[in-house]
Amino acid sequence: KKKKKLRPLAAVGNRLPTKPRTMSYRDLRNFTEMLRSLNYPRLVSMENFRTPNFPLVAEILKWLIFRFEPDATIPTDVDTESDRVMFIKAAAQFMATKAYVKLNTKKLYRADGYAVKELLKATEVLYQAMQTDASAADDGSGVQVSASSFDINNKLRDLKQTRALATDITTRGAALYDFLGREVELRESRNDAMLRQLEIEQVEVDLRKSLSAVNAQIQQTMTMMNNLAGDESTLASKVEKKKVDLERQQKRLQSLQSVRPAFMDEYEKLEAELQKQYEVYVEKFRNISYLEHQLDECHREEQDRFEETEQALKRMQTRLREEEKRVMMGQHADEDDDVYQDEPSDLEPLEEVGTSGRHITAERVVHGDLQGGDDETEITGSAESGSEGDSLIDDDEDGDGGEDLDFGDEASDNDF
Repeated sequence: KKKKKLRPLAAVGNRLPTKPRTMSYRDLRNFTEMLRSLNYPRLVSMENFRTPNFPLVAEILKWLIFRFEPDATIPTDVDTESDRVMFIKAAAQFMATKAYVKLNTKKLYRADGYAVKELLKATEVLYQAMQTDASAADDGSGVQVSASSFDINNKLRDLKQTRALATDITTRGAALYDFLGREVELRESRNDAMLRQLEIEQVEVDLRKSLSAVNAQIQQTMTMMNNLAGDESTLASKVEKKKVDLERQQKRLQSLQSVRPAFMDEYEKLEAELQKQYEVYVEKFRNISYLEHQLDECHREEQDRFEETEQALKRMQTRLREEEKRVMMGQHADEDDDVYQDEPSDLEPLEEVGTSGRHITAERVVHGDLQGGDDETEITGSAESGSEGDSLIDDDEDGDGGEDLDFGDEASDNDF
């Protein structure tokens, strides 16, 4: 019997476990330099990642997250295994959603050189942003933006281009949506065309047609290029001609500016005279304004005096009316008392006296009418006439009293 030959150990050398590949020296150096450029608070050495160092990896990862968003909320406990797993998952999710950086959670959890490779992805984003900001600051350090240097036409042009691109994107998106909706219908036709056997002769004909179309397009492009050279020379000659005209016009402008016009002396003389006339005009205008103001003040004072005079006259007329009413009321009261006290036979002479008294009162009323006079003399005269009427009335009353007493004596004699 033949014995089975044993396979040598060298034949299975490829199956032996190999040493895991470590992080490269260049990546470790770049990572430490980037952290130093980003002002990381502590010094990180390349020897820190030779062995797993999860606290350092967690600290760097927290610092990167807070650099991306200072208000971020993530679990910070890494004491237990479950806390570390939750921390790694939350950090990877934050980087994916906020920084658009995809991290390998397994390599981060190992906290060795492979974790540095993952951290380098987020660090490069921050480092590139810092470099871009620094370059922009260097370019614009000597330029001061002001209202005069700001050109709004460029911004308007960018706005128009943005609107055009937005419209184009919307149109293309709608067309793509329609094409995708027809995919179900066209899928069968496409599969049939792919499975169908192509005829060699038809393919050759189509290729020849395509080749001739491409050749025609190439010929047209070459013709346009030749015409472009001619157009370029024509434009260059026009530009040169315009430059010559510009130089000639500039020289003419300088000559005109250096020559003093013939009418300049007269113009300056007239300008000085106009300045003097303007000063006179301003002075007269101010005087007229002041006089108009004074005239308005005089008119207003005169109007106030007139109104005060009218009010005084009205008060005087009212007082006279009230006096007349009081006199009339007193006269009627005296007549009524005489009628009730005397007999009918004895009233005849009293009627005459009373009649004469009424005439006198009427005469006094006529002299003291209710119409206001033009001046104070008429009012004084009416008042004097009224006083005379009162004196006459008093005399008549005295006379009547005497007659009444006489009649009273005769009546008493007859009774006895």
